[in-house]
Amino acid sequence: MNAKQAAGYRAAEFVEDGMVIGLGTGSTAFYVIEKIGQRVAEGLKVSAIATSKASEELARKNNIPLIEAADVTELDLAIDGADEFDPSLALIKGGGGALLREKLVAINSKRFIVIAGADKRVEHLGKFKLPIEIIPFTYEWTLNQLRKKYDVPFEMRMNNDELYVTDNGNYIVDASFEKIESPSTLSEELKAMVGVVDHGLFVDIAELVIVGYDDGSTEIVNKK
Repeated sequence: MNAKQAAGYRAAEFVEDGMVIGLGTGSTAFYVIEKIGQRVAEGLKVSAIATSKASEELARKNNIPLIEAADVTELDLAIDGADEFDPSLALIKGGGGALLREKLVAINSKRFIVIAGADKRVEHLGKFKLPIEIIPFTYEWTLNQLRKKYDVPFEMRMNNDELYVTDNGNYIVDASFEKIESPSTLSEELKAMVGVVDHGLFVDIAELVIVGYDDGSTEIVNKK
């Protein structure tokens, strides 16, 4: 069992019968969905909303019942991975391109649990490039706004030779901040910029992080 599988399987233990859950996206979330699928086969009754088309497909493959957002007002639990997390449990997410759906699911859940390998733990966010989702219309202007405000490298995410398009039909700019001194301040600044839909900073959303290790052990990290 590798670190991702260890964390994912441990997180699946938090799912209880009758829950409505949010399923994350990415390589670690894969193991959560896999384990929940095993528990469904054993009789667990749950329903779920997935944060990406890929996770929807995986949930169906594992016979996890999917519902529409209109069917519920709140989720009992959401489980997702992170690209980085700091001691306050602020996160960078969006390496897989699903940051907007992931954030919508996370903030509309009673509990949001993060799963990650030990390599994702950092003292300061920013080494991982921060994804910023922007609308396609005049995206060049939005990119110029970002470059004028922040003296860091920005690059449009690509998919082979074409601009990467999210499941929402938007583009992603990846920003190399290296060290984000105040995630909450940067979060507010970016969200206020016209043309920016959302970004991969998740501040004061996560309840705990389950860290997986290559020996199959796990650690629960709470906010400091």
